[in-house]
Amino acid sequence: MNIGEVLGELQQDFPQVTASKIRFLEEKGLVTPQRTAAGYRKYTDADVDRLRFILALQRDQYLPLKVIKDYLDAVDRGEHPESLPGGLTLSPRSVSDQLAQEIAGHIRPLTRAELQGISGAGGDLLDSLEQFGMIQADEDGRYGDHALKAARAAVVLSSHGLEPRHLRPFRAAADREIGLVEQATAAMATRRDAAARARVAEAAREISEACLGLHSALVGAAIADLDT
Repeated sequence: MNIGEVLGELQQDFPQVTASKIRFLEEKGLVTPQRTAAGYRKYTDADVDRLRFILALQRDQYLPLKVIKDYLDAVDRGEHPESLPGGLTLSPRSVSDQLAQEIAGHIRPLTRAELQGISGAGGDLLDSLEQFGMIQADEDGRYGDHALKAARAAVVLSSHGLEPRHLRPFRAAADREIGLVEQATAAMATRRDAAARARVAEAAREISEACLGLHSALVGAAIADLDT
């Protein structure tokens, strides 16, 4: 397949993907298409499956490209890595569309009733989460994967007596983190082409991952002191 045919294969599931994004992934060493004698890229079905897998992990699990590349490099070397961050597992060398969807845990947008049923959150809890900016419906009144994760977390926290009003510091901390990401990527964001946007998004993921790691380390250290 040429790159236009690859886009045709991917855009139903990933409508935002562009030729520049695919070339960016090639530049980063995540996919290596064959070349014709004239230098044109030629993609196989396996390349498309690999791209679909990468894009699904980026979109649904928010994993940095470096983490995905390290995993795929290990697979390419014939190793059998057990899991990705977050406990995601897969069978090496088998990255089909169905498997990619299963691994990513991608869900279609949910109605409010579906969000309530799947997350276990009551209507009052969802109302409070919306009031405090923890979840937000799209223009069609549906909720994405991030809303589901937030609602599930809120259910657990509420069982320990922590109500949405107690969680406002998380919203404030997230907003501050977003500000740091925007500040760090401001220079890169001045360019408007698709490849530049892909670089900004990847840098944002790496910064966010580092911020989450730092937060986890600091909180983990404090909790460890409770055992001493």
